[in-house]
Amino acid sequence: MKLFLTICLLSISTMLLAQKTFVSSSPNHAIILKVSIAENGNVSYASSYKNKPIIEPSLLGFSLNKPQIFLNKFDVVNVDSSSVDETWKPVWGEVSSIRNNYKELKIRLKDKNNAQNLLNIIFRIFDDGIGFRYEFPQESAVKHFIVGDELTQFNLTGNHKTFWIPGDYDTNEYLYNTTKLSEIDALKAAQKEKDIALQAVIGTNTVQTPLMMKTADGIYLNIHEAALVNYPAMNLALDKKTFTFTSHLVPDAVGNKAYLQAPFQTPWRTIIVSDKATEILSSKMILNLNEPSKITDVSWIKPQKFIGMWWEMHVGKSNWFKEGNKHGANTENVKRYIDFASKNGFDGVLVEGWNEGWEDWFGNWKENVFDFITPYSDYNIDILTDYAKQKGVKIIMHHETSGSATNYERYFDKAYQFMKDHNMNTVKTGYVGRIIPRGEHHDSQWMVNHYQRVAEKTAEYKIMVEAHEPVHPTGLHRTYPNWLANEAARGNEFNNAPTLGLVPEHETILPFTRLMGGPMDYTPGFFHFQLNQYDTSRKTRVRTTLAKQLALYVTMYSPLQMAGDFPENFNKYLDAFQFIRDVPVDWDDTKILEAEPADYITIARKAKGKSNWFLGAITDENSRKTSLKLDFLDDNAKYEATIYQDAENADWQTNPAAYKIEKKIVTNKNTLELSLAKGGGCAVSFVKL
Repeated sequence: MKLFLTICLLSISTMLLAQKTFVSSSPNHAIILKVSIAENGNVSYASSYKNKPIIEPSLLGFSLNKPQIFLNKFDVVNVDSSSVDETWKPVWGEVSSIRNNYKELKIRLKDKNNAQNLLNIIFRIFDDGIGFRYEFPQESAVKHFIVGDELTQFNLTGNHKTFWIPGDYDTNEYLYNTTKLSEIDALKAAQKEKDIALQAVIGTNTVQTPLMMKTADGIYLNIHEAALVNYPAMNLALDKKTFTFTSHLVPDAVGNKAYLQAPFQTPWRTIIVSDKATEILSSKMILNLNEPSKITDVSWIKPQKFIGMWWEMHVGKSNWFKEGNKHGANTENVKRYIDFASKNGFDGVLVEGWNEGWEDWFGNWKENVFDFITPYSDYNIDILTDYAKQKGVKIIMHHETSGSATNYERYFDKAYQFMKDHNMNTVKTGYVGRIIPRGEHHDSQWMVNHYQRVAEKTAEYKIMVEAHEPVHPTGLHRTYPNWLANEAARGNEFNNAPTLGLVPEHETILPFTRLMGGPMDYTPGFFHFQLNQYDTSRKTRVRTTLAKQLALYVTMYSPLQMAGDFPENFNKYLDAFQFIRDVPVDWDDTKILEAEPADYITIARKAKGKSNWFLGAITDENSRKTSLKLDFLDDNAKYEATIYQDAENADWQTNPAAYKIEKKIVTNKNTLELSLAKGGGCAVSFVKL
């Protein structure tokens, strides 16, 4: 690692303090940041991109419940500036190395009403955006304190086109809406949703982050947060008269937002900006704002591909619970999945419904449902452990907590030792339902700390983890690289939701929103589209083409990728299934070739440690043609391109399974002409000859 660090203390003269405006820029000078302290003590920031305003003056500060004070009027103590330019290597990811290049502005403030109350605000300006956070220093008179509200504003420059979901304390499983800022109606949008297990909608004008926007003059803006630690998640409340968002933190049962002790640093508030949509997707700013790995030995952390014994329960073939003679997680059925995984080179098999308790959990808000170590009698864990080991496959543990996080924490050590005793190294956790301790929300400070405790405790046992129904990710997979992925959005299981389900544009929005914070377990790979295979009364369906399902393995990044469908459905299309077998889950390089939120995305990725490339192209409900330069391929090399694309008559509604496969020899001088059907896509593997 090369580290170039220059620190320059600004000379704070009387004249400089009198002007009370501090200016800094990104390394390439495209982004300008101005921080101002008004005569009355209000602190605000503003920013421009390529000489165009993107954030008008926006206020900063806090309202504390204990001590009961406002921290929003300040005098300047001093200002420091510094710059960093370094390169670091992620344990796994979309690229093999990441440049971390920024200028920092640290403003030390004292409360106008009590000079002993200190607060620092730290800004980092990157070429692709701005991150800022608050710091309560050790020397402040405010030592132990309770946050009532964070008063951070994002004052926008106009009525931008916005891609949003309703603000909610407990779920982010909504369909995205595309409207102007002035047209946001979160309550109306939430009322349409009948298939979400638990909602806690905040208000008409409140939305969640990551929030994607596009200005009238073609500037893309993304607002989110990074390094969410010991603090509640941030929603955004909109003033439609001024187009100003104000942070709205998730409260606890008595309305407090956070219980803190100095020294403390809040999460970073992030604004990613570009005039190219592709550069929004390629930004690594959120990762750069997280701490390096806390795990010293990372040799046991491995990205993986797996199949799941889960979709049977969603389409009526099986049940999670044993009653009714349809229990899916039985020994012989799981052996069948192990055989399929072994035959196709997969790393693991996820088994849901293996443990006692499923008859008595959903909606009961019950403390003790699962013990995470007691299998159903028809699930012989010892036989399956040995069988999987013989086949070179690992069983992936499933821990549904039923929302009882306190109960899960009591079983941490027993549950993870049970996994180690049965040769398991990966766990999928779930938090369906209301949270226990009662009064907490999925996105509150207590639960944010719980998810981190899971990451830390699993790391002690050298176990990898992914979480379903958690808080939105904020780049913490850099700090805890065993935390491979999360759900935290509307995933593919909603194809079976009877009301709204999924729509073709959904996958073209998620990379600009939810995936900005980290990888998602989206569970792609469906080859059977009308979901009445085992229950003829079902009217639901998968709303993409087969070729698009293949492309999602490239466009929806995750180091933990599932083949979502049944073995028998894959076996009907083995030539297409070959792409799922071949596509990696870890990468050396990524090129965002073209993108527009809610319309289309095309991405090419280079396999980790190899010369082969893989490409995915997806579209929304509209068909499209595209011509792609292959200049990302190596010079003076030939590749065999295997192209999995929609057939001429493919259509997500009328003919989703129609595809064709073509092979050709290409070089980096060639272009690739692709035709994507309505709701369709294309996947390509490039094997270097």
